[in-house]
Amino acid sequence: MSLADILGWVGSIEILAAFGLNSFQKLKSDSVAFQLLNLSGASFLIINSVAHGAYPFTFINSVWVAISLSALVKIGLRKS
Repeated sequence: MSLADILGWVGSIEILAAFGLNSFQKLKSDSVAFQLLNLSGASFLIINSVAHGAYPFTFINSVWVAISLSALVKIGLRKS
């Protein structure tokens, strides 16, 4: 198994964990932890999808990263 494959699995688990924890109200969608799980998960999936030439998947995860980053900025601005 390549590093890209390992990162793909880790990213998939992180995004599913974020979704599951949010669905069962263990993490709020406006929490830093939720957004960081999404950010790192999508980033790892970008690495995997580029390595495998799956560019539509790269695109969707790039948007996911942009959404997570903008949410983290919003959370940071709210706290300051």
